[in-house]
Amino acid sequence: MDLIARLRAGLPGEAILTDPDVTGSYAHDMASFCEAGTPAVVVLPRTVEEVQHIMRTATELRVPVVPQGARTGLSGAANASDGCIVLSLVKMDRIIEINPVDRIAVVEPGVINAVLSRAVNEHGLYYPPDPSSWEECSIGGNIGTASGGLCCVKYGVTAEYVLGLDVVLADGRLLTTGRRTAKGVAGYDLTRLFVGSEGSLGIVVRAVLALKPEPPGQLALAAEFPSTAAACQAVCEIMARGHAPSLLELMDRTSIRAVNDMAQMGLPDSTEALLLAAFDTPEPAADLAAVGKLCTAAGATEVVPADTAAESDLLLQARRLTLTALERVKSATMIDDVCVPRSRLAEMLDGTAAIAEKYGLTIGVCAHAGDGNTHPTVCFDAADPDESRRARESFDDIMALGLRLGGTITGEHGVGVLKKEWLARELGPVGVELQRGIKDVFDPLGILNPGKLF
Repeated sequence: MDLIARLRAGLPGEAILTDPDVTGSYAHDMASFCEAGTPAVVVLPRTVEEVQHIMRTATELRVPVVPQGARTGLSGAANASDGCIVLSLVKMDRIIEINPVDRIAVVEPGVINAVLSRAVNEHGLYYPPDPSSWEECSIGGNIGTASGGLCCVKYGVTAEYVLGLDVVLADGRLLTTGRRTAKGVAGYDLTRLFVGSEGSLGIVVRAVLALKPEPPGQLALAAEFPSTAAACQAVCEIMARGHAPSLLELMDRTSIRAVNDMAQMGLPDSTEALLLAAFDTPEPAADLAAVGKLCTAAGATEVVPADTAAESDLLLQARRLTLTALERVKSATMIDDVCVPRSRLAEMLDGTAAIAEKYGLTIGVCAHAGDGNTHPTVCFDAADPDESRRARESFDDIMALGLRLGGTITGEHGVGVLKKEWLARELGPVGVELQRGIKDVFDPLGILNPGKLF
């Protein structure tokens, strides 16, 4: 019996897509420079049992399976391989439970981040992880790539909110990991192992997520600096003094000018770096005043605190517009997410500026400055082979710079296809050997998302 016939034995007809014009649209995520193959079929299950049927079929026929969420990823982790089953989880989109007493939510992987966030807000609760694509990205994808967001400086990344998982393994067995309780240390932490595994160990079909009480509304300030070094010094002082901002973002001059050109924000041309800080504490105005003084002491030429939530939103608008503005500079962009120690942030930004000059490219940097996670965005003409080559080489130079500064090649976007050669450099041969060994335990046939990570 062939693959499609076997799949139809356990799936409704509408869950199986075979038209090449349709399946081709599922071939890749949003990453540049990442090869993608041609899937044999796309399946859209709605139940755990249907996912199990798909995986049993794939194992019996030795067919690779590429799990997908909303395909908003930036590393090629969701890219199809030739002849694979693309297993799209977008139809498994139920919020099964929101429990205010236990402060948990139980969800299926296709739930959109923003939908969950708004649903728990109705109970006075808060799900902190907030990737910039939160209106589109799915919880399953967030788990697969260990996503972050603007709030990580205070609240941490996705991994810190995943308490337990239901996972369909490569052979179709269902594994339950973790807990619903506030504490639990029984056995190896398999839950954390799956977070960030990019679908290479199993298919997440349900997640138990930790929630927090909804914080007060935040207030923000914007501080303009004459140099990135001065702005980064302010970041170091803010963190060293024990402040806990809910947001601490930085934009370099290239990003500022791109936003100015697009939206006429009125930021002075002399501004080399813009630092945005916000607090959701009981008295945010007092916290902003203290941080404002630190910014001034570090060399800020202008510090503008907001008095209201509406004013805060206006101050933060420039940061929200950064990627859109940089996408207007050239026909294509490559977005990196190198993370370095906060104390090396200035070196990372200055080094990236030198790389831009070396290759004759526009590279804008915005950063989750509070946790050292930088997003250098390389702007280039995809139709120009030489410029595309320089873009790729500059991207590699940026990752090498991050490693030299004691950082990591990815803080929240994942490895996928784009960075798998660099993963080996970061982990070293012993680390790669052990990680491949773990992969072999969960996926001995190597059918789960082949060609990713390693």
